[in-house]
Amino acid sequence: MIAMAPTPAGNTTTRVHVISDVHGNVRDLARAGEGADALVCLGDLVLFLDYADHSRGIFPDLFGTANADRVVELRTARRFTEARDFQARLWEGAGGDRRALIEAAVRKQYAEMFAAFPTPTYATYGNVDMPPLWHEYAGPGTTVLDGQRVEIGGRVFGFVGGGLRTPMNTPYEIGDEEYAAKIEAVGEVDVLCTHIPPEVPELVYDTVARRFERGSRALLDAIRRTRPRYALFGHVHQPLTRRMRIGATECVNVGHFASTGRPWVLQW
Repeated sequence: MIAMAPTPAGNTTTRVHVISDVHGNVRDLARAGEGADALVCLGDLVLFLDYADHSRGIFPDLFGTANADRVVELRTARRFTEARDFQARLWEGAGGDRRALIEAAVRKQYAEMFAAFPTPTYATYGNVDMPPLWHEYAGPGTTVLDGQRVEIGGRVFGFVGGGLRTPMNTPYEIGDEEYAAKIEAVGEVDVLCTHIPPEVPELVYDTVARRFERGSRALLDAIRRTRPRYALFGHVHQPLTRRMRIGATECVNVGHFASTGRPWVLQW
């Protein structure tokens, strides 16, 4: 346990707002904590490419909307090798170091989004985030957790960030064993907070992208074994099922905040 946010004096209830997949939505992020005792963010702050609006994000800012259209077309068709080769050719002609260009753009987004977090905020990384940069931008009111626990209003929350390895090769993808070790480190909690869902077909299938995203078997096993009250996650933007019960645990996809601008509310 590394931090604690007790229920405010005089309050008989605690209200926590939970968001995930912010993807550059700074305007709504600034209001996400209104009326809550704490904000929980499950990652994916960065907007690299908006699949709904190909003119938004780091990629179209660098290479234009037409090239973004082509990348989305290839990825949607699951032609990942062609998509990577296409992007590699664009980067070769960009006239600068790829890593430096991306980091500069990510830093600009992080500066805006971390400034918008209310106090207190408890956050973990998404698969498109760059963890080494977070501690440079997280203010004193924001606690970053990964494989760690925190008490909020008398309940124990566990946090595990990042995603598992995929052909998309996003910035914070890790191996199954490393991910499972973080799940194990969290142990028994009341609320288990992750970026990716447990490996259940209804929870990992994206109905718009028409593909199964990667969920975690280790997370599913931990839910069955430790029986938290809630398992909260995001990652799948348009899931087949947003909410289901696994044994004693209510599993909830808290929503695609980039498009809805609304937090999911947990109150007790």
